[in-house]
Amino acid sequence: QVQLVESGGGLVQPGGSLRLSCAASGFTFSIAPMMWYRQAPGKEREWVATITATGTRTTYADSMKGRFTISRDNAKNTMYLQMNSLKPEDTAVYYCNFWMGKNYWGQGTQVTVSS
Repeated sequence: QVQLVESGGGLVQPGGSLRLSCAASGFTFSIAPMMWYRQAPGKEREWVATITATGTRTTYADSMKGRFTISRDNAKNTMYLQMNSLKPEDTAVYYCNFWMGKNYWGQGTQVTVSS
């Protein structure tokens, strides 16, 4: 069955960096556009970034542009989110996502930005 497993979250100081991973299985990863979302406490889930199936095109939410980089390795069935210059407002649970007839979500990984 389809599985998305996020990892790499943790506690980081403002200005720091983290790299999230999303390991995918149970579907043909190399043909699926993939996305990152996040959900902060008390807020709705929001879209972070999208990457095309081949990885040649990426798009970002305005507040992440220039700080976050989405990438993928189709040979490893894994997607990444490099997050730099982290701010306290980036604190959230981060989810990977794709749509193939319906939405598929991972369990999420917690990112906490705090001094």
